[in-house]
Amino acid sequence: MITLSSYLMISLALFLSGLVVMISRKNIIAILLGIELILNAAALNFVAYTRFVNDNIEGHIMSLFIIVIAAAEAAVGLGIVIRFFQMRESIHIDDAAQLQS
Repeated sequence: MITLSSYLMISLALFLSGLVVMISRKNIIAILLGIELILNAAALNFVAYTRFVNDNIEGHIMSLFIIVIAAAEAAVGLGIVIRFFQMRESIHIDDAAQLQS
């Protein structure tokens, strides 16, 4: 039988892998992928706690909001990356730091 701790361990693995990807990569698309993994870990936590602790629908609604936010973030982020690639012909985060001035 799958318990709450099983869900939390999977969520921890998702969160840590997303964090490692965000810290170690210089590619903007890989950083967006890390953010997606972290958001999926949060959604899994909401669903797991809803199922095992209070058995209502609020956690499922919050996870749906997280999924919608993740989809919007991916759409806007990829639009920015495509425009940045058209300008600089690179998707490395170090080149994006030069856009501040």
